[in-house]
Amino acid sequence: MTSRQQWSIVGGIVGVLAIALVTASYTMRDQLFPVGVGSEAPDFRAKVLGSTQTRSMADYKGKVLILNVWATWCGPCKDELPSLERLYSEYGPKGLKLVAVSIDDYVSEDSIRTFANTYGITFEVLHDSTHAIERIYQATGYPETFVIGPEGTIRKKWIGPDDWSSQGNRALIAQLLGLETPRPTNSGDAPASIDLAKPKPPAP
Repeated sequence: MTSRQQWSIVGGIVGVLAIALVTASYTMRDQLFPVGVGSEAPDFRAKVLGSTQTRSMADYKGKVLILNVWATWCGPCKDELPSLERLYSEYGPKGLKLVAVSIDDYVSEDSIRTFANTYGITFEVLHDSTHAIERIYQATGYPETFVIGPEGTIRKKWIGPDDWSSQGNRALIAQLLGLETPRPTNSGDAPASIDLAKPKPPAP
């Protein structure tokens, strides 16, 4: 066997090992690079309702961001919406960004917008019918929510509905925004102009 043939065999072995390593890394990516508290928030891209524009993590750089993955058909998502709106009503004017990304794939964007309006939602609602955000953030169900600090690190990951107007969540958001810890309040309180107890009937 010539020296050239030996090097060809070595090169072939190295190539096979490289392909195997890449394949294993892709297959086990969730285990090797878990998305959780303390990790950097992955980039994502979702569509602005009724527009060709999209949003990504770059649009919220340096901001405190709550990223909520949800769907209009999801019962627990509906239960959670009022507390998200209460939290946003309190801290949106103080710098909080709250983005709810709908993963609906059989519902029109007009229907998603109507749904959000029916529930009195004032925070930003985006649409990702490809479900890419689920894969990127390794979501395991709906709703799933990520609290992201201004430096881009995930500070809280919550699977399922939560009371986002609770004292603990309000204190976390206040801390990330550099504000004083809020005083305890009744989580059932809501702005008088918005009825969050039940959906508003659609306009005729």
